[in-house]
Amino acid sequence: MTHSATPFERTVIDRPEGRLSVVTAGGQGSPVVLLSGGGQDNVLLSWRHLLPVLAAEHRVYAPDWPKQGHSRPWNGTADHDALTAVITHVLDRFGLDRVALVGLSQGGAMALSYAIDHPERVERLVALAPAGMLAFPPGVHQLLWLIARSRFLNSTLPERMFRTREGVERFVRRGLFAGPVPDLDAVVEEVMEEVRGSGAGSSDWQNASIGPWRMKVDLRPRLGEISCPTLFIQGDKDLAVRPGRTVEAARRVPGARLELLEDNGHWVNRQSPERVNALIREFLAAPPA
Repeated sequence: MTHSATPFERTVIDRPEGRLSVVTAGGQGSPVVLLSGGGQDNVLLSWRHLLPVLAAEHRVYAPDWPKQGHSRPWNGTADHDALTAVITHVLDRFGLDRVALVGLSQGGAMALSYAIDHPERVERLVALAPAGMLAFPPGVHQLLWLIARSRFLNSTLPERMFRTREGVERFVRRGLFAGPVPDLDAVVEEVMEEVRGSGAGSSDWQNASIGPWRMKVDLRPRLGEISCPTLFIQGDKDLAVRPGRTVEAARRVPGARLELLEDNGHWVNRQSPERVNALIREFLAAPPA
């Protein structure tokens, strides 16, 4: 299995809850923090191709979320408040006053949320297929809440589906992509490795975001508070985050830019890495409007 050369180091931050692993790359330039998705994701799954591109011009910091990648073991629930604290820990540990945040899916929701609650620390913002913009009709919402709390439906059943390589590849092809992927075999192997380490269920953040009567995390009412330059990147055939939700989110953020990628699914970062890398690199380098 071959990958792009990625000159990075890992720093471990010891927290009371456990081990927080942060990939660092690049030695000069403005700081960028990369936030990966939930579930079967980790820093290198999300950012393997972006890390070396940004490291040529920026100082890059990419934490594995608690219970993912190398941030194990971890005690306690890695919910919205816990992940917000993780971002602050990373910024404080490396002495970063203001950063650019780049987040995918769950990480996109956390990047948007952090820009809302801590505008003084966010210089620029890139959200790829961001979560956190959902609402369900009564009945459907309660069903999803029950699923989130059922070990069988949320963990045991997905682990059975992911037991074989064929099952993982089927999920990756249908659920994450919408066309050819340059390194599909590598993605499947990486997802299988993450499943072996952390299981196949939803993340704590995904489960805890669903309350019994309404979503506990719905960023839409506060998106208008974001004041930094913001770029949304979205695949037009994404099954996990419907494109219309990201279009709506971009309209709510003042001055936001939206790039809709044709024939791309949820993981645009791995399906079309060269195009996504160029969009992010150019956006981070552009002078303030």
